Amino acid sequence: MTESSSEIMDWEEDTQKGKFLTFTLDQEDYGIEIKYVTEIINMQPITVVPEVPAYMKGIINLRGAIIPVMDVRLRFMKTPREYNDRTCIIVVQFEGTSIGLIVDSVAEVLNIPEEQIVEPPQLGQINRRYIRGIGKVNHAVKLLLDCTRLLHDDDLLSFEAI
Repeated sequence: MTESSSEIMDWEEDTQKGKFLTFTLDQEDYGIEIKYVTEIINMQPITVVPEVPAYMKGIINLRGAIIPVMDVRLRFMKTPREYNDRTCIIVVQFEGTSIGLIVDSVAEVLNIPEEQIVEPPQLGQINRRYIRGIGKVNHAVKLLLDCTRLLHDDDLLSFEAI
């Protein structure tokens, strides 16, 4: 008996359901659905691209593929900081578009069931545009990013021609 490619994809989605790669920015914990993550790499030399927003740090050459790189800290309007040995790039892919997300550090992969994810509160000062929900893990919370919104930003479209 052979499995069709759609059955294999359904099985892979089931095994990834509820799994989030967690990372930190400042003292805050974030998560991104593992199904979007292709790899985690150390910092690479970044080629600056002119006339892009400051949070778009430029592009990297990853084994022959040109990948735009976004500093998530700057995207979320946090204070810039020097990169160190814990700083890394999470390479994510959505609908054929790859992008590197620079984060302070990667923590772990967590299983967060849907019933432990709640809507973000309605607070006027907080930009919820990229927040899918808040994962409750033991006594901590993880801000879960919405990869579709993060990767469908108009600023990223300028990199697709590269």
